[in-house]
Amino acid sequence: AGAMSRCPSCGSAALVEDAHYAQQQLVCAACGCVLAEGLLTTTYSEEEQLREVAFSRSTGQREQRSRCVQRGIKRVQDLCKVLQLPRVLEEMAVSYLEQAMARPAFRLLSLDKKELLGGCCVLVSCRQHSWPLTMGTVCSLLYAKAELLAGVYRSLQTELELSVPALGLADLVKTHLNSFRLFQPAADVPAQFVEDKEKLVARTMQVVELAAETWLVTGRHPVPVVTAAAFLAWQSLQPAARLACGLARFCKLAGVDLPPPAHLRLRELQEILLRMASQLAWLRVLKLDEKRAAKHLGDILQHRVFLLRKSFRAEEEEEERVAGAPLPAGGDEQDKVRPSLGTEQQDEARRPLLPPCLLKPRKRLRTAAPSAAELALTGDEPISDSEIEQYLRGRDEEREFRKAKAWK
Repeated sequence: AGAMSRCPSCGSAALVEDAHYAQQQLVCAACGCVLAEGLLTTTYSEEEQLREVAFSRSTGQREQRSRCVQRGIKRVQDLCKVLQLPRVLEEMAVSYLEQAMARPAFRLLSLDKKELLGGCCVLVSCRQHSWPLTMGTVCSLLYAKAELLAGVYRSLQTELELSVPALGLADLVKTHLNSFRLFQPAADVPAQFVEDKEKLVARTMQVVELAAETWLVTGRHPVPVVTAAAFLAWQSLQPAARLACGLARFCKLAGVDLPPPAHLRLRELQEILLRMASQLAWLRVLKLDEKRAAKHLGDILQHRVFLLRKSFRAEEEEEERVAGAPLPAGGDEQDKVRPSLGTEQQDEARRPLLPPCLLKPRKRLRTAAPSAAELALTGDEPISDSEIEQYLRGRDEEREFRKAKAWK
């Protein structure tokens, strides 16, 4: 203690040498401040070289991590092993967890939300590296509610100011179909229901793109749309054996949950396929219904661009027909080539492709009836000078206003 006679923290001269883990340390007896610490052999990162390091760099530093952080890191590592993620994604997720647990906003979270924080860190690291992982997958692995996980996920983004790209539809289709149990023979899956994974993914992608082009994805949760698209694609690959299978049984065989809106998305997709099929000459004579339209899904998707353009033109032709304007050349060709169709079928074929919100608008709440004072307002009431002055913005306007008042 010759080099240091007083404590820099409290100024006391009561300095003693204390043995800590068999190493000498210079400690202030008054306030307990450690002025100098001895050296010890680490087993943390330099055990092989047997180099002596300070205690702050030794294995004792691990003790500074709380049990909550240690459990969170262990949960992140286990989750990464189950998902078979690369090492770089695991390290990034652990880093995000340590940053989050250092913030007061996350230290005060409830135990349920702390359990989900590790899964949110894994989800963020996967999204930033374009690794297809959905929130639903994380929820199923952690047995968590989607609403609770989404709240922790948004808090993590806001608190750490993270930029996380959204998961595209193509990635979502691949990720969602990876969980299907229809790609390998199983005891509870009939042989005619087993399908090649690449074929099903490719056909589902085409159906999802068609749904996006016809406004079925906008403003909707994507998982029901992908589920309905996968069902139609699966039926179309072997229609003879699969048309009798319903959506509920398909999801049960695939081992996935059936989202409640999937039936509505399926009906909307079937209506669009039926309308597009009515534009093809070799399909008009078959008198298809919504369920059997999936049988000819390959032909519809092959001519998708032409059929969409033709359906969009139908709206313009209908407007011109209502306005009494002459139709363009060939505009009435549809009615000439299909005289066998009934009136309802012709109307359905001519019906334009519009967003569902326009075809089936929701009932809006009625606004409150205007009061007597509001009904008495006509818009011709005089405006006082004090009210006009509230709208003046500059000296030029004030000068013009004074001139106008002087002319009165």
